[in-house]
Amino acid sequence: MKQSQPIIIILVLTFMIGIISLTRRGESWDEFLLHRYAALSLDAYQTWILEGDVKITLDDLGGYGPAFVMLDELAFDLLDTILPIHHIDIYHLINFIVYLAGVWAFYDIGIRWLSQTGAIGATLLLVTQPVFWGHAFMNSKDIPFFAFFLLSLAFGFRMMDSLKQISLFAPTERLNRLLALLSTFWLVSAFGLFASTGLIHSLITDLVQAAASGHTNIISMVASNILTTPPEIYVQKFFLLFLRIRLVYTLGSACLLLYLFIRYSPATLSTVLPILLPGILLGFTVSIRILGPFAGLIIALYGLRTRGKRALFNLGLYAVVAITTMYIAWPYLWEDPIGHLIESIRLMSSYPWNSQVLFNGQTYTSTGLPSFYLPFLLGIQLTEPVLLLFLLGFVVLMVEAWLKPTNAGNKKQVFMELVLLWCIVPILIFMIIRPSLYDNFRQVFFILPPLFLVAGILFSRIKKPIWQITLISLSILPGILGAIHLHPYEYIYYNHFIGGVNGAQRRFELDYWATSYREAAEYVNSMAQPNAYVWVEGPAHMFNNFAREDLKVLDAFDPVLIGQDYFFVTLSRHNLDLDIAPDAEVIYTVSRDGAPLTVIKK
Repeated sequence: MKQSQPIIIILVLTFMIGIISLTRRGESWDEFLLHRYAALSLDAYQTWILEGDVKITLDDLGGYGPAFVMLDELAFDLLDTILPIHHIDIYHLINFIVYLAGVWAFYDIGIRWLSQTGAIGATLLLVTQPVFWGHAFMNSKDIPFFAFFLLSLAFGFRMMDSLKQISLFAPTERLNRLLALLSTFWLVSAFGLFASTGLIHSLITDLVQAAASGHTNIISMVASNILTTPPEIYVQKFFLLFLRIRLVYTLGSACLLLYLFIRYSPATLSTVLPILLPGILLGFTVSIRILGPFAGLIIALYGLRTRGKRALFNLGLYAVVAITTMYIAWPYLWEDPIGHLIESIRLMSSYPWNSQVLFNGQTYTSTGLPSFYLPFLLGIQLTEPVLLLFLLGFVVLMVEAWLKPTNAGNKKQVFMELVLLWCIVPILIFMIIRPSLYDNFRQVFFILPPLFLVAGILFSRIKKPIWQITLISLSILPGILGAIHLHPYEYIYYNHFIGGVNGAQRRFELDYWATSYREAAEYVNSMAQPNAYVWVEGPAHMFNNFAREDLKVLDAFDPVLIGQDYFFVTLSRHNLDLDIAPDAEVIYTVSRDGAPLTVIKK
């Protein structure tokens, strides 16, 4: 069987199953904020060129990279004219397709170190995890980052495996030196102009304000009305002039440099082209989340481990392409690239999550969780076979890696190092540093694929096909049954080590993104009188998106009408279903495995 055939079959079947279940899934809590941020970021491409202004702040989610949500919005605009389904379902379809791209990348990585059977088994084990399956539709933050992280690694590994030493191939050594000098000058000057954007804006502001105060400088010499015109107008005018001059210089000099290479050294371009797509993918990944450079670090260490010093120049060019892509795809950085990037790193390293985190029946702050929070949750939210197969596979991998002689070509050692760097070390760091975590472990999905790669080792070691099929089938069965049982709330899955969802209720987070509000809205739609009042606790917009148009949906910011009959819709999170209107009659409960997710009272 060809290597590509199994993953094509898996992706087609997975896509068909996903389409069948698409229209039952509710909106997640933050989706509307991300759509608004996408619109602001897309508008920035126009306001930056026309006005020299980006109307985005940290409060608008500027600290998050907008690359995916902008792509999401553009794809939505296209599909919305074609597909006759709810707009939320269209967004979920786009998320799901991106998730499947990540599944393909996982298989492509797996086939590098596992047998075909091992890669198939590991991929099936990953794709049948209820937690991943549930998030694949409605999580526009962590699933796209998970997918593009995997895509960056897959294409980065390919780039390093087919490494061609980049050098100049001009007809003469003198021409080689000239091209090298011009390339270096262009790179330093262009990056310098972009990196110093904030400093130049400050310099223009200082000069304009000085000129407006009567001092003579270059601004006062060219601005005849500087004493009678508000300084802000001239600051914007001269800053916009700088942006346009920079654009003309950067593009013009780049085109000239490209022409010289095409004219005198076309062979050089052929060695550079394989780096472009991996670099663009890495830059796009960084523009989704600030942890994206971790993928570049893994690629760099893999390249140095397998190719040695020959990989250095290629990695440098790879970084240049990634940084350029990141800048283009992240409008918040444009006004002050270095300053705003530092702001984003600070914000994401200690995100100010103000709510409480429920863990084993107790509430904690997001930065005060126990050190065993992450490994404990992995142990009860991944299916039982994953944990057993990983432990056995890790022992096998350690034995095989340590018994082989140490050298750069030892494939098992490189695999072992990859698992340690990508998964084990980050988990240990999270346990020691204990950064802000909440909503279980959705923020760290991107470090979990090695668990499934190592689990696939056991599938590779069995030789008889019948036993391979048996072991893989038994391994994926708990995930399939769990997903069917919890549909469409698969992401609340807990395994039997904790007693399933029933054992986790009131002890661990369940429907923390209120996706069950869609089912609640559909129930109220079916039985409420015309123009009925519905009071919704928490994210009322998620209920309203699926409510009848005549219903009057209210939330905590609206006044309560004394004497008016209400439907009360409340989450079970933070025990709101017990605290909100405690004496009202419960008329419907959205629940799974005996655990309430949303309660409707009258």
